Order: sequence, then C-alpha cells, then structure tokens
Amino acid sequence: MMDEDDLQLMKDLGQRASFLTRDLSSSEPVHVKKRKHERIIDKYEKIPRTLQTAPEKELIHLLPIKDKSGIIPQTREKPVTDSNKDEEDQEAARELEEEIIEDPIRELTIEEHLIERKKKLQEKKMHIAALASAILSDPESNIKKLKELRSMLMEQDPDVAVTVRKLVIVSLMELFKDITPSYKIRPLTEAEKSTKIRKETQKLREFEEGLVSQYKFYLENLEQMVKDWKQRKLKKSNVVSLKAYKGLAEVAVKSLCELLVALPHFNFHNNIIVLIVPLMNDVSKSISEMCCEAVKKLFKQDKLGQASLGVIKVISGFVRGRNYEVRPEMLKTFLCLRIKEVEVKKDTEDINKPKKFMTFKEKRKTLSRMQRKWKKAEEKLERELREAEASESTEKKLKLHTETLNIVFVTYFRILKKAQRSPLLPAVLEGLAKFAHLINVEFFDDLLVVLHTLIESGDLSYQESLYCVQTAFHILSGQGDVLNIDPMKFYTHLYKTLFKLHAGATNEGVEIVLQCLDVMLTKRRKQVSQQRALAFIKRLCTLALHVLPNSSIGILATTRILMHTFPKTDLLLDSESQGSGVFLPELDEPEYCNAQNTALWELYALRRHYHPIVQKLAAHLIAGAPSEGSEALKPELSRRSAAELFEAYSMAEMTFNPPVETSNPKIKGKVLQGDSFLNEDLNQLIKRYSSELTTESPLDFTKYLKTSPY
Repeated sequence: MMDEDDLQLMKDLGQRASFLTRDLSSSEPVHVKKRKHERIIDKYEKIPRTLQTAPEKELIHLLPIKDKSGIIPQTREKPVTDSNKDEEDQEAARELEEEIIEDPIRELTIEEHLIERKKKLQEKKMHIAALASAILSDPESNIKKLKELRSMLMEQDPDVAVTVRKLVIVSLMELFKDITPSYKIRPLTEAEKSTKIRKETQKLREFEEGLVSQYKFYLENLEQMVKDWKQRKLKKSNVVSLKAYKGLAEVAVKSLCELLVALPHFNFHNNIIVLIVPLMNDVSKSISEMCCEAVKKLFKQDKLGQASLGVIKVISGFVRGRNYEVRPEMLKTFLCLRIKEVEVKKDTEDINKPKKFMTFKEKRKTLSRMQRKWKKAEEKLERELREAEASESTEKKLKLHTETLNIVFVTYFRILKKAQRSPLLPAVLEGLAKFAHLINVEFFDDLLVVLHTLIESGDLSYQESLYCVQTAFHILSGQGDVLNIDPMKFYTHLYKTLFKLHAGATNEGVEIVLQCLDVMLTKRRKQVSQQRALAFIKRLCTLALHVLPNSSIGILATTRILMHTFPKTDLLLDSESQGSGVFLPELDEPEYCNAQNTALWELYALRRHYHPIVQKLAAHLIAGAPSEGSEALKPELSRRSAAELFEAYSMAEMTFNPPVETSNPKIKGKVLQGDSFLNEDLNQLIKRYSSELTTESPLDFTKYLKTSPY
C-alpha cells in the first residue's frame, strides 16, 4: 500500500512532460501550448554562430571506405576552372578556323583522283600479294597473317573499298583451297590438351586451330555480305553503296560455291550447304545458276556419297518448307547423282564381305606352332594395309546411296501426290525416268497408275506426257520385267501423239521421243509384235518429212536400228507386196492399222532433201540398211546413237549444220550460212547475184537455186 503523499506525487508527474526524457525539476505541464508570439530575436540568438574565415569549397563525394571502425566517407575538392584560360582557348580556335578558311584544300580533278585511286589500289594489291605469298611459302609459321589478310575485308577507304574486298575474298578462298589438309580437324579433348607433346606437334596443333578459326570467321564474313545484300541494309560507315552490295555478294557466293566443291571433307561443309541451298532458289538468275552448277559439280565428283546425302537432305527440307514453290532447277540437280548402278535392295552376294580372321582356337586346332606364328604376322600386315588403303567399303557406299535415294523418291512422290500442277512436275518425271530402275518393286503398280492418270487428265504439256511414258518403260525395263503388266496404253499414247512434233517449238521433244522409242521397242524387242514395229516405222518416216534436219537425222537413225532389230519389217521397202486389209493411217492403235499393207514412199522424198546427211540416211534405208557396200554408212554415222546424231547436227544457232559451200566458180569460197539465207530478202539475193543470172525473172532464179547444193 502506498502512502497518500506518494500517490499525490505520481498524479502530479503524470500531468507533466515525460519524466524519462525531460528535466524532472521543471514544473511546466506537458500539454502546454507553445507561445504563439515568441520573439524573433530570441530564436535568432539560439542559432549557433560560425566564423567564415575562407570561402567554402565545393566538394565531390566519392565512394566511401569501410574498415574495422566503420564506413569512412570520402570527398574531393572540385577543381576551379579558370575563365581566362577558356577565353584564350576559344580565341586560339577562332584563329585556327580563320587560317583554314584563308587556306582551303585544293580539290582534285577527275584525272588526278583516278591516278590517286590507281596508286592506292596498287599498294593494296602488293600488300595482299605479299601476305598471300608468305602464307603459301610457310603456312604453319605464318598462319597469323591470315587474320591480317582477313581484316582487309573491312577496308574503309571509300575509293578502293569494294575492289579491295573482292580481291581479299578471292585470295582467301584460293589460300584455303591450297593450305587446307585432306582431313577434318577435330577439337582437342581436355586430356590431349594437358598431355606434354613435342614442339613439332605443338606447332601443328597451333596451325590447325588457327586455320579452323580463321576459316570459320571467313565464312561468317561471306554470310554477312550475302545477308546485307538480301536485306538491303546500309552500314553506318557508309563506305560501300547499296549498288556495290550485289557485286560483293556475287563474289562471296562464287567463293562459297568453290569451297563447297573443293573442300567437301573439311570442317563447316554442312554450314556451307545450308548457305548455298536457299540461294539456288534466289530471284537473281545468275546467283541461282551459279549455286545449281556448284551442286551439280559436287554430285558428279562425289564418289562415296556422304556430301551428296547432306545436300539432298537440305534441298528436300527446303522444298517441303516452301510448299513446293521453288525453281525446277533445284530438282534437276538430282539428275547428276552418281547412283546409277547401285541397287536399293541389299544383295549379300554382291557385297564384298570383309575378310574374317581366324580365332585362336581355330588356329590351335588346324595350324602348327610355326604356322600360327606366320599367320599372326600375315594378319597384322593385312590390317595395316587395310588401314593405309583407307578405301570405303561397298557396304558403306550402298547404305549412303540407299538413304539418298529414299529422300529423293520421297520428294518426288510428295510432288506427284500434292502438287500435280506444279512447274516442278517435268523435273520430277525426268528424275523418275532416270532412277526408275532403282525404285522398290512394291511401288510399281501404284506408280504406273499415277502416271497413266496424269496422261489421261490432259493437264500435262506434251513434253511432260513424254516423260511419263519414258518413266513407265524405265520401270518395266528394270525390275519390272518380272511383273505381268501390259503397257499397251503407253504405246498407244506415244503412237497417237507423234504428229504433235514439228519444226517449231516442239522440236526439242524429239530427243525424248528417241529415248522413249529406244526403251519401248529396241530394249523390249521380245515383247513387241511385228505389227507394232511396222506401224511405228511407218509413222516415224512420215514424221521425218516435217521436222528440222537434225530431228529427221535422229528419226531415220532410229528407223535404221528398228529395221535391224526386226528384220521382217523390210517388206515396207517392197511396193508390190500385198496383205489383207487396207492401211489406216488415221487409226490411233498401232496393232490394228494394217501397216503391212503400205510402203515407205517417204524415203524417196527424203532422198532429195537439202541436207546431205538426211540424203545419205534415206538412200541407206532404201537400199535395206546394209552394213557393207556402196550404200553403207560411214563409221561416224553408224556408230553414233540417234540421240547423239540429233545433238551433233543441232540447228539451235539457226545455221546450216554442216555449212555448205557453193560449187559456182565465180563465188567459190563463199559460204551461204543459214541465218544470212533466211534473213536476206529474196529481191536482195536476186540483185546480189544478178551478174551471174541470165535474167532476173523469178523462174530463172528458181532454176539457179535448183542447181545449188540446196
């Protein structure tokens, strides 16, 4: 219990300021309001006073320092700028500007500018040549100079930047082709890096690492040039104009194509493929053709098939990604693949199995101790020889070629199924015609049905329908011999459409027709009836009357082969032979047109043809196509195929092939080329040779032309 005095004291303290923070001796209440009219002088007197002996300096606060005692702030005085010095600097700058204005730089004339540019360019060329020569002389010691040479790809002088960059691109490309080893350089493992090696090995490793890194940077530079051109992106430096980007890009693409073909074994070859394949479908025709030719060259020289497989995979994915809207030239490159003689189905008898060495138990049972010793030495030698030879086995080639063909056929079948009206269809049909003998037998029936459906649809051009016929007979001439399939509808289609060929736009289709006839009649002679052979020979001789000379030569050469293949067809040369029925030339069925009741009267018209080779072939066939005698053909004609003769006497240049010299002594030595004969007006010809004609009448001029070789 508390006393009354103590209780009263506690109540009094509760009405005052906090006794924990204030002086308890003060008797002023806690909640007393401040004086509203406190005097200003008293407030001022309470402010502490400082003596300003020197002006305050402006400080710059720095990062603090931390030690055991705590954080120590750091400051530094701000330097005071001298206004007088700034004024002097400004005056000096004004004087310098005035001097520059007073003495301006003299502008060079165009001639002087060209001379200066030529001088700069010559210096750059000498520098490039010096670096390249040093690298070629000793690649291992001077590999670092590749970086110096590559740095010139960023030439900043606007006068010579484009030319120097092109020269450096080509120089580096040739250098890499020369100094690159014939093997792929792999990265070193951690164990190999930590192993102690000799100086020569270390030098070789440094060379390989430097070569791979510089080669990688070089390819990245080429890729960037192509991207800049495609995106029309102007660099900040503005050294190279947008117009010059195309020239740089073309040189870069050409270098990439050269490296694609020359270094298929080296590092980053797949990266080059990924760059080249989209450019095969480029809008620029020159770049597209350049890339397609490079891929064709790679296919032709690739013996194993590893590089070809990589390209085929990328092309197939690209075509599918573009929904089959690409250039036909991309798919035409497939025709250059070197897989003509490879079978898709593995045949264990054809594959050379690797030699199996004897086990220790077999040696112990069959051989003596000395024989075992000799056998062991012999097997060791064989293993070393096999490793030194480093020849790829037939089984590995077969595996690569099989995978390549599978991708090719998948691409072809997808287009046949999903894009039948695509411009890629001719290339697909041409490819199927070439590789049809490699297709699996299980797909033959379905493929023949698809080809016949395409022909009957009427959506194909004449050339595309010929490719369908050619593909069908290539299928049947290979593994399709075992199938019981009647291709009569394809014979009928070709026989019916032969007269669509003429001396105009369809003349190029004659070559495909000649190939089809070779597969349909010559190679399938046992399945072809005599009536069918007679009908085709008669129609071919009629066709030879209204096509260009080279086509007539090819058709007559095919007729000669058919007459040798089917000897009984010589009855068409006898005008007095009679058979049952009447020849029906308008009938589209070769089996029922009664071709045995007609004669080859067309050969007598062709014997008077203006082309000398057509004359010889027609006279040769009239005589029965003999192999000896006066009417026999010379070896340069008899040993060539029909397609080769068609190409040899091509009229693509619109000139007589071969050119014909006139026999007139007054104009002896002059050659009437086809283009001049066709382009000159008849009246100009009359005036030109009026001195040699008795009269200028059209009748006499016609007689004059009849006396000429044409």
